[in-house]
Amino acid sequence: MDQRREELEKKRAKLAELRRQREERKRAAMQVREQQPTTSSKIDSQDINDLVNSLVGDRARSPTSQLSTASGTPGLSREASGVGRDRSISSATSVGTQIGSPVPRAATPGSSAVAGSTIAAGVSSGFPAGQRVPEFKTSEMVIFDFPPKEKIVYNKEVQTSESTEAPDTVLLTEEEIERRVKEIREKDEKHRAAKEEERARRETEAKARENEIKRLTDEQRAGILESSDFATFVDQKSRIVERALDEDYDFMVDYTLAAAKDAEDTSGERLKLALAFHDDKVSRNRSVMDLAWSSRFPELVAAAYNRNPMAPNEPDGIVAIWNTHLRERPEFVFYAPSDVLRVSFSEFNPNIVVGGAYSGQILLWDTRSKAHPVLKTPLTANGHTHPVYSLKVVGSTNAHQLLSASTDGLVCSWQLDMLAQPQEAIELTHPAHLRTDEVSVTCMDFADNETTAFIVGTAEGVAYQVNRYDRAGSKAGLNGFDAYRAHTAPINSIDFHPPSASEFTDLFLTASSDWTMRLWRARPAAKPASTVPSDIRPLHVFDAFDDYVYDAKWSPVHPSVFASADGTGRLSLWNLNQDMELPAQSVASGRALNKLAWDRSGRRIAAGGVDGTVYVYDVGDLSAPRPDDHAKFARIASELTA
Repeated sequence: MDQRREELEKKRAKLAELRRQREERKRAAMQVREQQPTTSSKIDSQDINDLVNSLVGDRARSPTSQLSTASGTPGLSREASGVGRDRSISSATSVGTQIGSPVPRAATPGSSAVAGSTIAAGVSSGFPAGQRVPEFKTSEMVIFDFPPKEKIVYNKEVQTSESTEAPDTVLLTEEEIERRVKEIREKDEKHRAAKEEERARRETEAKARENEIKRLTDEQRAGILESSDFATFVDQKSRIVERALDEDYDFMVDYTLAAAKDAEDTSGERLKLALAFHDDKVSRNRSVMDLAWSSRFPELVAAAYNRNPMAPNEPDGIVAIWNTHLRERPEFVFYAPSDVLRVSFSEFNPNIVVGGAYSGQILLWDTRSKAHPVLKTPLTANGHTHPVYSLKVVGSTNAHQLLSASTDGLVCSWQLDMLAQPQEAIELTHPAHLRTDEVSVTCMDFADNETTAFIVGTAEGVAYQVNRYDRAGSKAGLNGFDAYRAHTAPINSIDFHPPSASEFTDLFLTASSDWTMRLWRARPAAKPASTVPSDIRPLHVFDAFDDYVYDAKWSPVHPSVFASADGTGRLSLWNLNQDMELPAQSVASGRALNKLAWDRSGRRIAAGGVDGTVYVYDVGDLSAPRPDDHAKFARIASELTA
């Protein structure tokens, strides 16, 4: 506020100073105007006296010569040749007034003789008698008229100029206004038409340049075809086109006949082959060792392959990511320096794929990177030195670890961002073994919401419980007293019941090379270990097989449904609510099936064969449980336990 007040005071003082200066200029101008008549009158009187003296003075001097000299002799200056028009007229008027003869106000060069005669007559009549009157002669005189200098007065208080429009402006008629408006419109139309023509011309030239066929030289063509950017572009774009072409959709479908078609479909077989992935460049002379569905992208399934004995120059191990919308070739292909025995998607990072190799290495691939592993464990004694047949990612989003087990009985825990050395390592040993204390682990699995205890299957056909840490009543490592002993051949797979039904999460299946599959109830992990050897018996034995049983997996949504794959190439679906001895459905692929994997929705199941083909089957009605299926399976489980 004080600063604003000071600014206002300064402006008031400045305005007062401007008003004072303006008043002083006005007073000076008035004084000049008051002094001008007096000066002119003095000048006029002096001029008249000089004129009279020149007329009545020295007789010897010729008046004519004086007048001629004063009037405008060539060579005289502007001041000597005469005064302006106003001074001459005023002088003549004064002379005429003194002498008594009227003199006209305005005079022209043609009227100078008249003025001279009039002055002469007046002079002769005004002189006393006896005095000799000088003779006057007629002469011509040129009078120069100089306009007075205009005085311009500037007032500093005036900051804007008023309109200088002439008051007598002529108003235009309606016809003139219409004519001018029409001319302006015609001019705008011509300008717009010119711009449109220019734009059309530029577009035509651009299209002509685009349509021009550029001929490449052989060197340029070879350079483009050999460049990595071109190969990447063709691979990505052709994959997109193939996804669209492989989409099985009948665009000629008649929706008025949909009911009859649905009735025909429901009457057919419920377990049907939907897709079969096979590529000679990837899976020729190779076997599928493991399968895994992506938890983030339900259309992606990963398949691990062993080496091709007929192609020693190709990579020993391959992991192919197949897409259900891309049937002819895999979405990604990753390479490994050894046979890949296990593969798994990271549940907490959809771009990470983890694999276990025959050489004992843990390999990590990234779909955003190239085909080779971005991380891998070193071939040292700090990690595995035997084949890794078991992998499992456990934990939460912010704290998860990778657990791996090899056939030398070593279980390691890894951080996925650091594979230089394991975070912890547990050696599984059993003193009761005859030749060696080592336990050859072939498979393992964790129960739901359990991260500290797990079950391992061994090559001797026995399953054991393993503790990661010391706890009350049990130590870290293998619990050799509580053994799930029933198989007479190596255990090929272990699978706990999924968390879809919390009351069955302690049930697990084992598939063995003794042509059987068994159902178990796991001993509570919190219960203290036994001090004397004890064998846990299975709840049920499934022996309706004619070859090795390589894998068995529970349905992720149905409590009583699981699938099995055997050496005869038969995929079987079991529903324990319907039959405990025979499968509900089964299909044969012709070659032995090694691995199974359910998708997250439970509607599809993938099966990998020794011929390198991945088969994807639609489950049908068994993918959705009925309202009473949980209660039925609970009664069956209680009967089996009793």
